[in-house]
Amino acid sequence: MSDTITIQIPTPLRPQAGDNATVDVTGSTVGEALGALTQQFPELGGRLFKEGGNEVNRFINFYVNDEDIRFLENLDTPLKGGDELSIVPAIAGG
Repeated sequence: MSDTITIQIPTPLRPQAGDNATVDVTGSTVGEALGALTQQFPELGGRLFKEGGNEVNRFINFYVNDEDIRFLENLDTPLKGGDELSIVPAIAGG
């Protein structure tokens, strides 16, 4: 099994991620994987995190293998090779 984590990039955020639908990174936690992603694509970090870079923007949700990290260990959620991390922007309507 590969030690990489595949991050699914939603369409609205692809311009900040080099127009990639997926990006493979390494990391043992969600926070480490996102750190690797934003190091590769710094502009994306400004969309995912509040200023300062250590708190997730409240309009962005993350899922590890379809499980919301808010119900796991948030950014400390452990990852293993082959896991899939999805970025899902919240959608509001009225």
